[in-house]
Amino acid sequence: MKRNFLFFLLVIFICNSAITQNQKYIDSLKNELKNRKEDDSIKVVILTMLHENLMFSNPEEARNYAMQELNIYKKNGLELAYGLGNLHLGDYFYNKTKNDSAKYYYKIAKQSFLKNKKTRGLIFVNYTLAEIYKTEGEYHKALKIFNESLDEINKHIKEPYYKKQFNGGSYLAIGSCYLEKGDLNLALTNSLKAKDLFEKINDGPRLGDALRQIGHIERQLEHLKSSLDYYLKALKIYNSFNDIIYVINTTGDIGRVYKELGELKNAENYLLKAIDLSKEHNINSTLASALHDLGHIYMIRQNYTLARKVLKKSRTISEKENMNIAIIQAYEALSKIDYYENDFHKALSKIDYAISITKKSGAILSLSDLYDFKSTILESLNRNKESIKFLKASQRINDSILSIKKIQQIEELKTIYETEKKEAQIALQNEEIKTLNIQAKNDKLTKTLYGTGMISFIVIAGLLFFGFKQRIKKNKIEREKQEEIYKQEIAFKKKELASQTLHLVQKNTFIQELKENLEKIKQSPELFKIEFRRLVMLLKKESAEDKDWEVFKSYFSEVHNNFDNKLKTVYADITEKEIRLASFLRMNLSTKEIASMLNVLPESVLKSKYRLKKKLNLDKETDLNAFLNSL
Repeated sequence: MKRNFLFFLLVIFICNSAITQNQKYIDSLKNELKNRKEDDSIKVVILTMLHENLMFSNPEEARNYAMQELNIYKKNGLELAYGLGNLHLGDYFYNKTKNDSAKYYYKIAKQSFLKNKKTRGLIFVNYTLAEIYKTEGEYHKALKIFNESLDEINKHIKEPYYKKQFNGGSYLAIGSCYLEKGDLNLALTNSLKAKDLFEKINDGPRLGDALRQIGHIERQLEHLKSSLDYYLKALKIYNSFNDIIYVINTTGDIGRVYKELGELKNAENYLLKAIDLSKEHNINSTLASALHDLGHIYMIRQNYTLARKVLKKSRTISEKENMNIAIIQAYEALSKIDYYENDFHKALSKIDYAISITKKSGAILSLSDLYDFKSTILESLNRNKESIKFLKASQRINDSILSIKKIQQIEELKTIYETEKKEAQIALQNEEIKTLNIQAKNDKLTKTLYGTGMISFIVIAGLLFFGFKQRIKKNKIEREKQEEIYKQEIAFKKKELASQTLHLVQKNTFIQELKENLEKIKQSPELFKIEFRRLVMLLKKESAEDKDWEVFKSYFSEVHNNFDNKLKTVYADITEKEIRLASFLRMNLSTKEIASMLNVLPESVLKSKYRLKKKLNLDKETDLNAFLNSL
């Protein structure tokens, strides 16, 4: 009986119990712990269950239970207590964002689980180690571990409930990894898989995690209202389970989305709540972030005195916790306040300090905005040569960022293609297995019928042969269809890549050549007439090269089912420029990306979108992107 009870408890822990967190359940566990005198495996599992239920709502109490597990190991050498105690101490430091300490304890736990062949414990450790690699920017390593975990789960976890739970956790982690890489399509695909699995097993806390992550992705895609909806659903779940850390983080997320929507009062209310909760539970990372966003709201309202006070608090906390990105953001915001108050020298001093921290920390992509603002300050100080220098530096970094994004998009398409290819191969293998099973059944039936006599055998064997021949013919046709679909998918991907890159390359080449000629004119005014003619020739050449737009348009039409003709049926007088803008929107490019490809300001793109929506007679409630995607 004792062994059965121990096995039952171990299954509950190791499979990461889905029991609803509530005070009665926790109190019953504490009562069991108080009455348990023996330092044995059952006591370790009770301590583990208490830790699992309190690790977010009461981290310090949960840490105490982890220490008790290690004390049991010291007393009687129980390996289970050693592995779980170190795992739970790693969890404690990981939730406090102290990754070096977390890795130390996780590695000890991993060695213990490997030694004792604890597959599920190993899955837990690998999961969190991969999360740490992800936070350190080692995305390749993290994705490798997450995918290895998926294989381990499907090999060793037999129970349907727990297989769904573990797979959901892995898909959620993979989605998070792709989100941070900027591969938003893959991030959304994996996050939705996780959400569906958690809904099927009614796993509330993890469903909240999936909803919050989808909210992050929608925010990156600039779908702010959809993002807000997901965040609110996640917050409701976290509150019901009293997951304090996630309540704080999600409250801050909601405040930021309201700020981006321009609903400043709602934003202020949520951010103040996040600040109060962060102070109460000593979560400094969220506190610094919420204070920064609150300071930005006060800046929008032009209450610079209050904004400076809040931002200084954010800076102090960030410097104490060595949070470089938050420090940079604080100094940049304080510099802007000095600039708005016409104290340009102080503004320059602060922005220079922010730039120096950015260079030391290696956050090079953040330099673009800092250089751009420094250029603005220098212009106000009439230091125009220096201003132009930093403006150019900012533009170079922006060009580099755009190139990185294009490479990421191509890599994302490759990954999607490889995934679809793998799924097609699996489907084909399954079909072949079915065929082999049918053939085996037919062989067995043939042997059974053989004993009934030669005449019956000949008749039935003939029928079976005919049927088998027809089945082979049918299977051959199915395989040919699969191969044709496969070829069409390859052709589709090639066309899509061509449609995304062709015109951009032509335009960027022209602009670079035009810049070089303008620089020659600037340096040698006496060459103006000669170089002016060359500029005219370049512009004519670009006009001719705009024929490449026709090539691009033909590719795009094939991929997107004669999109331009459909637009013309809606509005016959639509111009080529408007068709080009509509095509880029149909490809789900952001405003910044379209501006870069057309070499105009983002504001110009927004105005063009407004004019296009008006020309297409769309009302205010109709989303332009959704309408174009429906054509």
